Amino acid sequence: MQTHRLSRDCPATLIPAGQAVILPAGAEVTITQTLGGNVTVRSDQGLLRIAREHAGAIEGYVEEAEAAAAGGTFSEQEVWAALKTCFDPEIPVNIVDLGLIYDLSIEETPAHGRAIEVKMTLTAPGCGMGPVIAEDARQKIAALPTVESAKVHIVWDPIWTPQMISPEGRKVLGL
Repeated sequence: MQTHRLSRDCPATLIPAGQAVILPAGAEVTITQTLGGNVTVRSDQGLLRIAREHAGAIEGYVEEAEAAAAGGTFSEQEVWAALKTCFDPEIPVNIVDLGLIYDLSIEETPAHGRAIEVKMTLTAPGCGMGPVIAEDARQKIAALPTVESAKVHIVWDPIWTPQMISPEGRKVLGL
């Protein structure tokens, strides 16, 4: 793992507490994960998530190319694809393959747009990163063509278990 310096003060989120902090310019960080556009780093403050929009503060970091955006059309498949770009910063499996998505509702609006609601859970109650992960999912869905509103609700019923991980997720985790 390579150590990087921050070129400027950088907002970050402590893992797993979910507390917002500012990493100072010049701080050294080690990148541990770069999935879904966000960057998980280790610093003298512990494990932290740096959102995609602030990753430019990491000297020498170049974001990995992602799939091209949809060409102006909407489909349920695009919503699932967007959700698959969301990751728990401690686990290298997307939230869909982790089995965290319980329900996806798509309704057409009077203006022929889409209103989307997602019910998701977390691997553990009390995870401070839950609201951060849910907001990441909401933002990615909201950016899809014709989406007028996007809501992501965290639910606890049924309780998540490792048996909910997809075969693809199990393979990544070596299970």
